[in-house]
Amino acid sequence: MIKNIIFDFGAVLVDWNPHYVFDPYFGDRSRADWFLEHICNGEWNGQMDAGKPFDQGVAELSTRHPEWAAEIRLYRDRWTDMMGEGIPGMYDLVKELKDKEFRLYGLSNWSAETFYRIEGDYPVFSLLDGKVISGDVHLIKPDIRIFRLLLEKFGLKPEECVFIDDNAANVAASEAAGIRAIRFVDAAQLREALYRISV
Repeated sequence: MIKNIIFDFGAVLVDWNPHYVFDPYFGDRSRADWFLEHICNGEWNGQMDAGKPFDQGVAELSTRHPEWAAEIRLYRDRWTDMMGEGIPGMYDLVKELKDKEFRLYGLSNWSAETFYRIEGDYPVFSLLDGKVISGDVHLIKPDIRIFRLLLEKFGLKPEECVFIDDNAANVAASEAAGIRAIRFVDAAQLREALYRISV
């Protein structure tokens, strides 16, 4: 029986996209794509999600790519401008689940430096009963240890949990930890998937 629902944050509860900063900065989507694939890419951003201080990450990357130093600093300095709106329909669905007395948790790859700057801007986060932020614990999905840490921290049984994430690797890691998982597409798809496993 499912009692606990665990949510990823980015692209599930809230919208985050560095193109919101770099498309207008470069004035060219293809240039922004190149920069975000080759300079400030997901692997680099993941270092901050795993707990590396942003200033250190910026300094190290700027040393390797001094010609892009201004843009690398921009990634840090305008990080909050990369935030969009809540994902459509998700606040209402999470509120509905809370009203049905499911316990709700968050498990997100996110720099602790940046998450707590925006947490209060999104009411959906206040509906959660607890959360694990990768930057706080220096572990990131799909490392199975972060799933086990969340279970231990909140005293959860994996067979009573379901995890929602848009990333296939994270879904697979959740299932390897014994937690049923749903790969997120949108609120309507998630509502249907949750209904199928909780009735």
